[in-house]
Amino acid sequence: MASITGHTITVGPAPVHVRAVHDGRVLAESHRPLVLRETGCPDRYYLPPGDVRTDLLTPSDTRTHCPFKGDASYWSVPGAEDLVWAYPEPEEQVAAIRDHFCFYATEVVSG
Repeated sequence: MASITGHTITVGPAPVHVRAVHDGRVLAESHRPLVLRETGCPDRYYLPPGDVRTDLLTPSDTRTHCPFKGDASYWSVPGAEDLVWAYPEPEEQVAAIRDHFCFYATEVVSG
């Protein structure tokens, strides 16, 4: 757990089955996601690369910086720019999410 002036981030295994679908196509499905909980943000599921259809993703030129997580890289699919992101070199307090993919929309299939 990291906490900086009231801002807290936790990362850990999520005992759920999650799926990311866009336009009826399954882009990712995982029984072993990590859940990142951050002050003021919705819970986000980070999926291991082996559970993501990376062949369907196109790298984007978009990059963002979070002072708590680090620099993010983005990927797109047709009709959805920057739908997916990952932290190739995250800050130490969230090192577990390294190279895991996060989608703006995931559905919990079961818990």
